[in-house]
Amino acid sequence: MYRDYFGFKEAPFSIAPDPRYLYMSEQHREALAHLLYGVNSEGGFVLLTGEVGTGKTTVCRCLLEQIPKNVDVAFIFNPKLTVEELLSTICDELRITYPTEHKSIKLLVDCINARLLDAHASGRSTLLIIDEAQNLSRGVLEQIRLLTNLETNRRKLLQIILLGQPELLLTLAEPKLRQLSQRIIARYHLGPLSRSEVGAYVNHRLIIAGAGGSLFPKAALARLHKLSGGVPRVINVLCDRALLGAYAEGKQIVDLKTLKRAAREVFGQAFRMKERFLRFPQWAIAVALLLTIASVLIATQYRWTRGSHMDPPSTAESQPISTQHRKAIPKMEKPLKGAGSGTPEGGRHGSSPRDHVKQSQSGRD
Repeated sequence: MYRDYFGFKEAPFSIAPDPRYLYMSEQHREALAHLLYGVNSEGGFVLLTGEVGTGKTTVCRCLLEQIPKNVDVAFIFNPKLTVEELLSTICDELRITYPTEHKSIKLLVDCINARLLDAHASGRSTLLIIDEAQNLSRGVLEQIRLLTNLETNRRKLLQIILLGQPELLLTLAEPKLRQLSQRIIARYHLGPLSRSEVGAYVNHRLIIAGAGGSLFPKAALARLHKLSGGVPRVINVLCDRALLGAYAEGKQIVDLKTLKRAAREVFGQAFRMKERFLRFPQWAIAVALLLTIASVLIATQYRWTRGSHMDPPSTAESQPISTQHRKAIPKMEKPLKGAGSGTPEGGRHGSSPRDHVKQSQSGRD
């Protein structure tokens, strides 16, 4: 809708993995180099991971354009399959004929093995690429590992590239899959773009689409990096919506106001909370965090100090007697005249044992 208005030959921010629009940042160049190394190696696994929308599939499509002509490629983009379904899909991709009735895992593996041996004898190699590999079950992963056992004395007959999200790293770290993990000859994790790379990424796509100049000022690019987190797919969605908004408002560039409105439409209610966070200065966030930690430490120290000075009484006798309880204690009678004030039992009033002895003797007389 806005292509003619801005003079584009095509939409510059499509989310399709078009390798023509791949911006070769340092990370993407390294990722592509790892994949090419895996293709030219003697076999094994190559692992490329990254967050959603960081460009793994686009890098892979760029790889496919550089694949030598003597390499046969099987590309699987929906790996939520059983072992039998996966083997059947590999056969379909490599155009391997197999009986549709009474097929089994052994039969499919034998067909694949025969094809790999024929390809190797004719000087060809075979590459298996699995996208979204984090969706592979443990049983399917183990079967894929077993496929790499198809080999000659000098090289593996099948090379495998796994593309997946970070969850795949956790799966491969499990002890049950350590044999597969040990066969990974190259691995790379693709991260988000930096602030400077976001600007270069946007301008790169605009130039490929035929734009005459930059449509995003520096302030808008800086805010775009914060809003997108440097994820290329999110950048594409935001820029596409922002260009549509600029076209609707009759603007020649995407200013901050238009970009904020586009972000509100893309993110919805979540954008308001994110926008408030972005407006809040970072130094203020640090001060608030330090004050919170200090208050917690002070409160903890106060409770500890207060508890150490309030030792509980050791016995009930050490507790003070209240006025009410003191009134309830009966008064002691005055001692009789002639009675000793000190007794062996601690000064109990009354006759002493000597008096009882005298009385008993007078009774005998």
